[in-house]
Order: sequence, then structure tokens, then C-alpha cells
Amino acid sequence: MNKPMTSIVAAPSRRDVLAVGATLAGSSLLVGCSLPEVLSAGSKVEVGAFGPFLKFATDGTVTVVSKHIEFGQGNHAGLAAIAAEELDADWTKVKVEQAPANAKLYGNTIMGGTQGTGGSSAIANSWTQLRTAGAAARAMFVSAAATKWGVPAGEITVTNGVIAHASGKQAGFGELVADAAKVAPPEAPKLKDPKTFTLIGTDRVRRKDSAAKSNGTARYTQDVRLPDMLVAMVAHPPKFGGKVKSFDATEAKKVAGVTAVYELPTGVAVVANSTWAAKQGRDALKVEWDDSKAEQRSSAQILATFKDLASGKTPAPDDKKSGWKAFDSKGDAAKASAGTAVVEVAYDFPYLAHATMEPMNCVAIVGNGPTKLIFGSQHPTLDQINTEGIVMSLPGAIQIETVFAGGSFGRRANFQSDYVTECVRIAKKVGKGRPVKLVWAREDDMRAGYYRPLTHHAVRVTTDAEGYPATWRHRIVTQSIMKGAPPGSPGGGGVDATAVEGAQGSPYLKVTPVVDAQVITPDAGVPVLWWRSVGATHTAYVMEHTIDQLAKAAGKDPVDYRRTLYAKAGAGRHLAVLNLAAEKAGWATPAPDGWTRGVAVHESFGSVVAQVAEVKIVDGAPKVGRVVTAIDCGTAISPDQIAAQMEGGTCYGLSGAMFGEVTMTGGVVDQQNFDTYRVLRNSEAPTVETYIVPSTNPPSGVGEPGTPVIGPAVANALLAITGKPTLSQPFVKA
Repeated sequence: MNKPMTSIVAAPSRRDVLAVGATLAGSSLLVGCSLPEVLSAGSKVEVGAFGPFLKFATDGTVTVVSKHIEFGQGNHAGLAAIAAEELDADWTKVKVEQAPANAKLYGNTIMGGTQGTGGSSAIANSWTQLRTAGAAARAMFVSAAATKWGVPAGEITVTNGVIAHASGKQAGFGELVADAAKVAPPEAPKLKDPKTFTLIGTDRVRRKDSAAKSNGTARYTQDVRLPDMLVAMVAHPPKFGGKVKSFDATEAKKVAGVTAVYELPTGVAVVANSTWAAKQGRDALKVEWDDSKAEQRSSAQILATFKDLASGKTPAPDDKKSGWKAFDSKGDAAKASAGTAVVEVAYDFPYLAHATMEPMNCVAIVGNGPTKLIFGSQHPTLDQINTEGIVMSLPGAIQIETVFAGGSFGRRANFQSDYVTECVRIAKKVGKGRPVKLVWAREDDMRAGYYRPLTHHAVRVTTDAEGYPATWRHRIVTQSIMKGAPPGSPGGGGVDATAVEGAQGSPYLKVTPVVDAQVITPDAGVPVLWWRSVGATHTAYVMEHTIDQLAKAAGKDPVDYRRTLYAKAGAGRHLAVLNLAAEKAGWATPAPDGWTRGVAVHESFGSVVAQVAEVKIVDGAPKVGRVVTAIDCGTAISPDQIAAQMEGGTCYGLSGAMFGEVTMTGGVVDQQNFDTYRVLRNSEAPTVETYIVPSTNPPSGVGEPGTPVIGPAVANALLAITGKPTLSQPFVKA
């Protein structure tokens, strides 16, 4: 459990406020300071003798401080194992503690030094950092023991948390912690040869939070109970972009327990002594909405607009900022629109909700001291930045205690910190340092949250004499996730990488002589956000399902067809996972009676995944039985957790492909809860087998790469069954 924030943070001084204020305004007072240093100004986080990532107790316990949130993905165990391996710690005495918000100490090296969890980057960006921390601490303990025992450091060993010498002298970390704390840490400690790892890559690396999450002692935002705390719920406009025109709170204030009603930029907040009272008060509100600037179109109308852009029926704006942008181009582009197309198809993907098990929530304390937030913060730096403008404080002085969260899939990190700033605004109105917990019901998040963008692809491919791609014309129409990004973020003014990742750089395009691939990101009033595996959720489907159609047209086996393309592209990792998945699935042998196999391969977040899905039609709908997965994710820290992530990612991706769909009528979202937004049930989940390609490369992503592959694998099995491509999702319409 995190320590109380009051024990690690102090309020900023007036000098701190003036200095960072001038810096953020463009002054040169802090020339030479990095962005993380500026964002952490005002923070008073104390760092111990062993650095920001490790703590040692006299009872021998080793605490690894995680800068990444745990919201179901299980990264805490992997992060702890990295440090514990170099430290040679007793794994049974290793625990994990969530880091406070401080970008200078806990910045994500893959996110520009800001503190955040996402992009399947937790293990990858912490690999060298935590290895170094563990190795340095180990060296400090060895040095302390050598001095105390009067023996050469080179004669001392550390095994399973025991520091020992051949003379028989030995001690645990707890016995030497005071002496080791006085040793200066080495600047470049020697790291282990991976061949000598005894913990990493073994089944001993299991989750550290299973017991707490099973017995109910794990602390989530909903578990936070503070003295004199109030609870708030917000009435949001039914249409995106709508504003409050007027409201009548008379009946709401009559509800027992309701203490106040406030207008916010995002709606009307009802504050009460309990969640139930806040909900009843909100239900009693009478609000008139101003929809003059709201999105009024249905999702079908937005899709029709996207299709017209892709087909050229509606001319695109003729400017670099909002017109078509090339994301892959080679050869004479005109040839990609000429000749007889072997495959010419268009794909449609709907808006998708994140549908986290725990909806959005936050606790805020404003006034009578530093602003404090307690919740499952996926990106503390963004939350600090968005909060400081409301409370007029240094970003680093805003304290965030991150607790467990019940899922995110990207939802809990957005450029606006939407639900967080709502809570902060309410707490500011309440004032006097009185805690306020904001609670979003599932209906709130389903109808007023963020969504995977609605997307349309149009693909036209001609082939050579052997049936392989000769020209490839590709058009993607989708909203830009990165439009609201801070300056300097990917996609600012150029191609939004989140819209094309998975198609851009594809080995299939690499071996195609003529490529004309472009993207356009028209505006729509629907708020969009990354959804587990982001752009790959649709690009993997398009690329892999198109390849199977080309293989079918050429009369070639889909696995052999890919093997040839990967060999030409030099895509060795793709070839390795494909071969492993095909072997383990028994691709060369007939599928079980009644079942048909489909294959798909995709690279995302630095990892390559291949899947073979066994599918049959039951009552007119696809049923997925067995899924064989092969993954190359570099060094495997925890094979058990990798398998769990492949299972979870597969089921999440299958749920979206099979059933997921958010629609709008007249600008209003039709779905409200799981009764109208169907998700995969336990009885519908396939059996997932996972095989890991051995590798000595640094670790790469695991949390998301399993999600985008299952959809096309199933679609390709359906292609084998019906002979027809599946050009839209979901497979099963509501």
C-alpha cells in the first residue's frame, strides 16, 4: 500500500511558484532544465540512499517502487523481478510499492520523460533502469560487507538475499542495510550476463497482488474513505459538445444528503453525503442543454462521410494540414489505381467503448494545503498539468497517490484528464480541504466518455504473375487521436502515427513494388482515444484479411503465402512466430471435425504475434474454440504473465471484433451498459495456448500485441468456410 502522501511531499515555496511560472511562460530563468524537471518543480519527494526505485527494511524486506500503475496487466511482478534479479534478492521477500507523481524521478523514457503507463512500455522502458538500480544496490551491500568483515569484495557472494563469504560469515540485507546506505552507489554497476539469470524467465515470477485482489484488501478508488468526505456525480450533456443552458436544482436539493449543486464546464454536479444520494439528486435535476455546437450526426452519417472521402465522391481539403497525407509511397502512384485489381475492398470499423470493469472515479482535496488526488492515475504528469491550471499550483506540488484501477485499456489517460479535472473543479468549489470523491456510473462512461475511432479503409491490390502484390493502393479515413496532443507530440501537423501504425512499415508493403498509401483525419464531434493496441485494432485486420484474400485468389496456402512475403521482406521475426504458431496448431494437418483454421500475424509495440484460430459457425455466428499464439517479445521476464496477457488481449480483441459497437442516433449514443453493449462472456472465451520465441533482445510490449491479431485470424477462418471476406465489424450485429 502507498504511504500517506503527507509523509513525502511538502508545499511549494513562493520562490518555486515564481520560478516555474516564469519558465512555463517562456522565461529563461530555468534554462537548461529538462521538461521532467520543470514539471516536477514544487515536489518534495524524498529519495533514499538506494535511489528512487529500491527500499530495504531491517527485516530483510525489499521494496521495489513502481513508476507504472497496475490496472490488471500484472506489470508489478515483472518490474520487481528485473531489480530482484540483479540484486539476487529472496523473491519471497520482495514487494512492490506505487511511486508518487514525480516526472523527474519516475519519467517514462518512451513517453518523453513524462510519468505515465501505456503503449505496452512499462517493462521495456524500465529494463535497463531497474537492472542498474538492482546491480548498484547489490554492489553497495557487497562493499559494506567487505568493509565490515575485512575481506576482499571479490570474495563475497549474494544468493537469494544472503550475503556470504567463504569464511562462513553471512548476513541478510536487513542486517547490513545501515552500513550499505553509507556506501556511495557505483555510477556504472556491472550487470549480469543474461545466461546467469535465475529468476527472470522462470515460472517463479508470479503476481504479487493476487492475494490482495482475491481477499478484498487491494485498495481501489472506490475503497477510499476519508473523514468528512463528500461524493459527487455529474449530469453530462446527451450530445458531445453540448453545454448547460440552464438548470433547476430545486428537486435535487430536496433529496436527503445532497449538500450542493454546481455548474461545471462539462455539466452539472450534485454533491452529497453518499453515492446514492448524489445519484438521486442528479436524477432529480432539470437541465436544459444548449446543443448549438454539439455533434448532431448519427454514426451512420459520419461513416457515410468517411466513405465519400475515401472514394473521392467528396473532395478532400486541398491543404497539408487537413487533406490527404502519404504514409507509405513508392514507385509510380498512378499505377496503383490502374490495371485489373485482384482484390478491391472496403472495410468499416465502428466506435468502441473501453468498457472498463471499474468506471472512472477520483478523489480530490483542494484547499488548506497542497492539492491531493487519490485514484488510479494512468498518466500522473498529464493529470498534474491539467490540475495545476485549475488550482493555480506548480505541477509537481500536486500530490497524486496512485491506487489500483479496475482496467483502463487507454481510457484513464487522455490529454484533457476529463474525469480528473471534473473532480478537481468540484473539490475547489467545496473548498476548505474537504475530500470529494467523483463517481461515474457505467452509463456515464458509456455515453459521455471516449471511444476507439470509427474508421474506414479502402484497399486496391494488383498482383504479379505469381500472385504476389504488385501494386497496393490504400486509403484510411479516421478521426485523429493526436489532434489534442501537446506541442511536439507525434502527429502534430504530420501523419498521425496512431491512425496508420500497423499498415505503415508493413512487410507486405515493403515487398510491393508500387505503393500509394494515404490517410485523412476529418473532424467529428465524438471524443476519441487510444483503445487497447490503438491503430493496430483496425490496420492489423485490414492487412491480414487482405493478404488471405490475395492468397486465396492465387490458389496458395495462407501460411505459405506469408512465408514467401516475409522471406522477401527480410521479416525474420514474423517468419519465426508464424512457423511456431503453425507448428503448434498443427496447420499441416486437418482441423478437428467441424472446425476451420485461420491465421494472422502482426507486429505492434515492438513485439510480433502470430495466431491460429479454430472457428466454426454455430447458429449463424462464429464460435472460436482454440487459439494458438506465438509471440516474440524479446527477453521474457515472466512467461506466466505473458501467457495471461495473451489470453486477456485475445479475449478483449475478440470481444470487440465479435460484438463491440457504439452507435449514435441524432448525436446521442445508443448504448448505455452491458445490456446494450455486448462483451464476450466467459462461456464464449476460447482456449488460448501461448508459445514464446526464445530471445536475448531487450523486452518489448506484451499488454497490447495480443489484441489486434485475433480479429483477422477469425475472419480468415470465415473466409475459408464461406469463401467471402468479412468487411465490417462487429461480426455479430446487435
